[in-house]
Amino acid sequence: MEQFKEFVKQRIHVSEEELNDIVSRYHVRKIRKKEYFLRAGEICHYEAYVVSGLFKSFYVTADGIEHILQFAIEDWWVGDIASFNYQEPALQNIQALEDSVILTLSKTDKDKLYEDHPIYEKLSRIMAQRAQIASQHRIISSIGFTAQERYLDFIKRYPKIYPRISNMQLASYLGVTQEFLSRLKRQILKPNRNS
Repeated sequence: MEQFKEFVKQRIHVSEEELNDIVSRYHVRKIRKKEYFLRAGEICHYEAYVVSGLFKSFYVTADGIEHILQFAIEDWWVGDIASFNYQEPALQNIQALEDSVILTLSKTDKDKLYEDHPIYEKLSRIMAQRAQIASQHRIISSIGFTAQERYLDFIKRYPKIYPRISNMQLASYLGVTQEFLSRLKRQILKPNRNS
């Protein structure tokens, strides 16, 4: 819980008593590699702060193709925002790629935190803004960047994630095949013969 306390204190000013009460509403959950936090069609009853580990959020098309929407590592959050807020079936799956530890918060407990500690809404707003910025960048890069630009952007933006994921997972995130990603990496790493 100390890691999460630091996370909160870096973003909002709270007394020690408020901080302890906020943290007390969260519950530790261990998730094994390949275990699901959420499956498409289920209701997302919890949002979660990642203490340790790595997750992927993904959508599977009708023809069975997996499209990774995002990854989440330490100090990030996982959950299906629409499903959590509106208590409707989730469209995405969330699965652990490593043995992971998360802190979960139910919708009821989150709503109660808003009532008991209005400053908690500031933390939620900061996290929502961060998620919106990441989502906006993801959309723009998907429609406006070349595959090479998306690849280089991913390495630059997410240096702590890149070494922890497979080529297949990265290709899914970038929207390319594994074969194309392999060619792209070779092309980038090939020394310039004109120099």
